[in-house]
Amino acid sequence: MSDSSPLPPVRLHPEAELARDALSTPLLTRAARLARWAGEDTRVDAGGGLVEEQLPAAASELGLSGDDAAAYASEAWRVALDTGLVEIADEDEGTVTAGADLALLTGSPQDVLGVWLTALETVLADASVPDLDDLVDAMDEGGEVDFASLDWDPQAEQEFLDGVLGNLYLLTVGADGPGDGTVPLPALAASMIVPSDMGEPTNDVLEQVSDAMMRLDDQFRILEPVGLVEYQPVDEALMADGDEEPAAVVDETDVSRYGMVRLTPLGLYGLRSRLLEAGIAAPAVGDLADKGADALLDGTAAFPPSAAQAETEQWLDRREPLAAARELLGAARGNDAGAPLRRLRCQQALSLVGPVAEPALREVLDDPELGGLARVWLVERGFGDVPAPSQDMVFWLTVDTIAAQLAAEGNSEELQGLVEGLAQQHGGFFAAAWRVDHPATADVLEAMGRLHPDKKVAKEARKAAFKARSQQGG
Repeated sequence: MSDSSPLPPVRLHPEAELARDALSTPLLTRAARLARWAGEDTRVDAGGGLVEEQLPAAASELGLSGDDAAAYASEAWRVALDTGLVEIADEDEGTVTAGADLALLTGSPQDVLGVWLTALETVLADASVPDLDDLVDAMDEGGEVDFASLDWDPQAEQEFLDGVLGNLYLLTVGADGPGDGTVPLPALAASMIVPSDMGEPTNDVLEQVSDAMMRLDDQFRILEPVGLVEYQPVDEALMADGDEEPAAVVDETDVSRYGMVRLTPLGLYGLRSRLLEAGIAAPAVGDLADKGADALLDGTAAFPPSAAQAETEQWLDRREPLAAARELLGAARGNDAGAPLRRLRCQQALSLVGPVAEPALREVLDDPELGGLARVWLVERGFGDVPAPSQDMVFWLTVDTIAAQLAAEGNSEELQGLVEGLAQQHGGFFAAAWRVDHPATADVLEAMGRLHPDKKVAKEARKAAFKARSQQGG
């Protein structure tokens, strides 16, 4: 994931709800339980881990059984230690005491989430470490791990996982509209391996994607108990030896068999916190609610439509409607490059304001930049006594609207349809449009020439753009 382009805004759940989610995650629940279980007889080794003979009692306290019970108990204890839920009282004696941060779990939502974020860092570090059996095999006689034999670069492994989670975050927050945000594991692995300009992946690249999937399968199994993701693992039958008979008939076209992952609401919160910590701008819906209209219109300029509406609704909820309408209109003025898109966002925001905003719109009827917008708003809501716009105002509003659409969507199919409709309905459009006193006139006409499928009309648009540029001295 690149940090050079702005990220779409994330819609976060309320902190109180996220804190409840954090407290109910299996790993933090176990860590807290062990922190409260630990007493005078609890002993730890030199690294702070529970001594081996106490792991069965810890596992029993957690209600764990089976071959992995001791490992799960050990993991929960390490999280309790890392998050400050327990502390080493005496290193020489290996005794422990309740940590100062244990009380945070009954504190404010921010306190709880702070503990959970620390637990998340511990688990993310664990997810980047090779399998324990591989570590043992790579250990030399002196007890040191031979990283070269593991073919493992700790920094590269951490960067890979961070990149995967960054892409998962972007895929989740970038979706505009309904959807549960579930991503197939092959697509996520491919996003890290396959070059964006590659057509058909080579066999070597496909093998790398397959290897990445297996790494991610292990990592997401580790990350699920801390509440970062919901994960449907890779079907075990896919990893069976070719000589083994499948346990049941399987659907070869079922993509879910290859693993499906989804960020939880808590996971979105956690990854956004990490992005902010890394200095990456990661906006959230509601960030602009207490700021001025200028910040709202500029800030939502690159938002997907539904996110822009959600942000605007929160902004309007905190203001008196008529005053909000006046503030929005004032912020929409300007002849800079971003002004057309600000006016489009203003128009969209005003559509959410009721009839009480009428006085604000009537106040700008004579404004050369806002008069056309005001007339459209008043007429659409059935208000009478709305003066007809001059031809100059109609053409200026048309150029402004297309400039805004270009900034918001680029060369979209919707904009192409608008361009075709304008040229068809107004035979002399280009003859008049190049004279419009708008900073974006030439750019708009050039775009119309680029978008219109009729070569003759496109040529006429380009000629008009040349005249407009000459008139503007460019």
